[in-house]
Order: sequence, then C-alpha cells, then structure tokens
Amino acid sequence: MLGPVILAASRSDKMRRFVSAAPGTKQVVARFIAGESVDQVVPIIVDAADKGLEVTLDVVGEDITTVEQSHAARDAYLELIDRLKDLGLGTKAEMSVKLSMFGQALEGGHELALSNVRPVVEAAAAIGTTVTLDAEDHTTLDSMFAIHDALREDFPQTGCVIQAYLFRTEADARRLAANGSRVRIVKGAYKEPAAVAYQDKAEIDKAYVRVLRILMEGEGYPMIGSHDPRLISIAQELARRAGRKLDEYEFQMLYGIRGDEHLRLAAEGHRMRVYTAYGTDWYGYFMRRLAEKPANLLFFARSILTKD
Repeated sequence: MLGPVILAASRSDKMRRFVSAAPGTKQVVARFIAGESVDQVVPIIVDAADKGLEVTLDVVGEDITTVEQSHAARDAYLELIDRLKDLGLGTKAEMSVKLSMFGQALEGGHELALSNVRPVVEAAAAIGTTVTLDAEDHTTLDSMFAIHDALREDFPQTGCVIQAYLFRTEADARRLAANGSRVRIVKGAYKEPAAVAYQDKAEIDKAYVRVLRILMEGEGYPMIGSHDPRLISIAQELARRAGRKLDEYEFQMLYGIRGDEHLRLAAEGHRMRVYTAYGTDWYGYFMRRLAEKPANLLFFARSILTKD
C-alpha cells in the first residue's frame, strides 16, 4: 500500500526539498497545477467556460505558521475574486478553501480562520459565486463544520466537503442534507487511523455510495467528487431515483485527470466542475494526487528520472 507512505511524505520537509529539486518534477506538477499566478490560470477558466465547464479554484498552500501568512492567503483569494469580477466569470467559477491556510491550526485558529474566510465569502457572493470549505484531516472537521454553519447564516450557498472514508460521515451527511447545504462528497485523501476511517478500498466505495444516497434523497445540493466510472454511473442512477433534474446536482473532477470525461458529462447536460489548483506552494496538494492513484505515481517515477 503506497498511498499511506506517500501521504506521510507529504508532511516531510526533507521529502519536499527532494521532490522540488528533482529534474522531472516540474513536468509532472504541470499536469495537476494550472499555474503559479492568477494571470496563468485565467486563460484556463475562460477555456473551460467556452467548453461548457465550470471550475472551482484552489490557491494551494496549507502548511502556514504565522498570522501574516494567513492574511496573505485571504488576500490571494480576494485578488482572484477581483479578476473574476473584471472578466465577468463570477457565475462560472467558485472558490475552494482550506481553513488551515487561513490559520485554523494556529493559536486562536478557529476564530482567525473564520475572520479570514468571511470577507472571501462575502466578496464571492457579491460577484454571483460562492465558496466551498475543503475537508482536511479528521481533527479539523468540528471547527470546519462550525465555521460552515456560521457562514451559512449570512451566505447560505456556502458549501463544504465530506469524506466517505470517515466513520462519522454518514451522520454528517444526514445533518447537511436536511438543512439544504451544498455538499461535495469525496473518498478522502489524508492519512487517517483505523480508529476513525475505513482502510479498505472496497469498504470506502461502499461508504461513498451510502453517503451519496443520503445526499441525493435529501434537501441539499450534492457535488459528486470522483473520477471512478462506476461511482459516476451509480450517482446518475441515484439522482434519477431521487427525481433530481440535471441542474440539481453536479459532478466535480480534478484538473489534469480524465479531461475527456469532463467534456462527455457536460455534453450530456450535466453540470461539470473542474477542481483547478494553482499557486507556488503546490507540494502537499501534489503528493495527495500521487497517493490517490498508482498510475499517477508511475508517471511521476518515470519523469523524475529524466532531465528538463
């Protein structure tokens, strides 16, 4: 099982330095990271909109250590929103944020993260879009859900993410589905202990379907985060059984993975949103993408041995 090993490496400064310096890294990172700046990612947003796709934008970087860094993260999102406003793309692009990047793990982090994310959510609402709070490791989730609840008092369209591999997720899904939330369901991409999470892939897939059924039968807006053809087919069938119209749920996939499937689903009339990450602090995000699929790791292993 290489996944847990890679996830552990995502927290290693020594491995970060090695991977960043490897000759083939830049080529592989470009597959998953849309660019380093707003200017580089704007053409990708425009191209996606032209193809009938929507995007959710993630300014990568979660391992911050100072309040000043949390403010810089906030400001990076506000800059992004200003550019979306200028381009008239507010309805085609939303934002995904990791609260750790907004200071959640620092002293007084819950209140700091809330104070940093609120102006981002407010600015997003002003241009006709919204923000989704990404789920991180299980120790942060109570804080994330509390911030989600607080934001929804003024901005009910604010979304959140739940992870199928956690034992708690079915209960979280029932609560969120009952109150009409926008919820992205993913399998989960952090190294979690057996005390709180399923470890077997088949069990995780079963949990994903159970949670997805709860969301489809509820009052909220499900966002299906998966590249798995079987789970995508199951999601379509559960939506049909629940009597949902095509605009009452959406699919979400990662930038750089299964691009043909993005276009196929959009052509069938589904809402298809591409999770598009950009920025300079790409290491943690990149390592989780490698951990999710052995083919990604093989691609990287081949490239890292080559020269630019």
